[in-house]
Amino acid sequence: MQKIKIAVIGLGYVGLPLARLFSTKYPTVGFDMNQKRVDALMTGHDATLEVADELLQDAIANHGFKCTTNLDDIRDCNFYVVAVPTPVDDNNRPDLRPLWGASETVGKVISKGDIVVYESTVYPGVTEEECLPVVEKVSGLKFNEDFFAGYSPERINPGDKEHTVEKIKKVTSGSTPEIADVVDDVYNSVLINGTHKAPSIKVAEASKIIENSQRDVNIAFMNELAKIFNAMGIDTNDVIEAAASKWNFIKLKPGLVGGHCISVDPYYLIQKAQVYGVLPRIMFSARRLNDGMGAYVANQTIKCMNKKGVMVKDAKILILGVTFKENCPDVRNTKIVDIYSTLKEYTSNITVYDPWANAESVKHEYGIDIISDGIENLKGEFDAVILGVAHKEFLNLDIRSLLTNENGVVYDVKGILDRNIIDGRL
Repeated sequence: MQKIKIAVIGLGYVGLPLARLFSTKYPTVGFDMNQKRVDALMTGHDATLEVADELLQDAIANHGFKCTTNLDDIRDCNFYVVAVPTPVDDNNRPDLRPLWGASETVGKVISKGDIVVYESTVYPGVTEEECLPVVEKVSGLKFNEDFFAGYSPERINPGDKEHTVEKIKKVTSGSTPEIADVVDDVYNSVLINGTHKAPSIKVAEASKIIENSQRDVNIAFMNELAKIFNAMGIDTNDVIEAAASKWNFIKLKPGLVGGHCISVDPYYLIQKAQVYGVLPRIMFSARRLNDGMGAYVANQTIKCMNKKGVMVKDAKILILGVTFKENCPDVRNTKIVDIYSTLKEYTSNITVYDPWANAESVKHEYGIDIISDGIENLKGEFDAVILGVAHKEFLNLDIRSLLTNENGVVYDVKGILDRNIIDGRL
């Protein structure tokens, strides 16, 4: 293949870090449909905080990295990487529209001999059965004759500054053995810990979907244990610590399962499995259990309030954190919203505080008004406080000072607070 020039389509949590990394070795253009996002990136700032400003600015100033909404800017590329979201609809069915749209984009610019690599998490078969036919139709080119494909699933962990994209071992694959080698070489050239070359695109697709499905099932098991032990009056965290003293115990904790990956990806495999007549009972049950944990936390908080004689109706409640995980501005599919919605049935006096979240985004996505500063002005205001997200700003916060009196309730979703100051935790 001639000298490689890369276009990354989709500049979100996955695409931007990858594009920035590629730009250190190859001419690279980032493409996104959102002009506002592109304009912000070209000023040298990433609102997702996945790419540090100095790295982004260095890529733009010293490596020729460019972000654009203009198709003409990626026509001369020959290695296209698709990194768009793969959401589910209101009925938890896979929504492939972003992938179809990105495939149309590729089809408009791809030329003979070019390669398109998909990174979006999908069930086995989507790349070859759903995406590439769109590229063929729009381009008029023949797959595996005129153009070629690969699949390398994303493994970005939002907010994780240790396991950054260059340190993650990537799975790669290609539509022919020769193309698999090319794709593998391109990724290998920018990665510290190398790659694992899968024997086929479908194997690579399956490998990613089971990563998140496995974690979902594991967390569901811990959540089920938490429900059992809470009913028994046993502290779940104490049980885990005791069990973890055995060398082969897998130490996990209960919690809310949100975000764009773990809480979504299993539905893709569940749906595809049923096409083949297989009902994935364990995965389905895990999803249903984890999706109900927000309501469970709210009801446990109400239970604590009742025990202490705190009137639930019209109570003033503070929820600390709204992002789906700590030290990260990502609010996609956050389960804190489920806590909020359940409590809303009893009181409208709910305040949500999060120094990381974008208030405009939360309002747009969920219709919830939040505050991002001024926590010091809220002392003595609330009947109950729920620590929902383990942001670093909350670790040294005097949470009980936020309560109206000593009868107020503190519920710790994350299990990080001193047990002497809390009234309940998962």
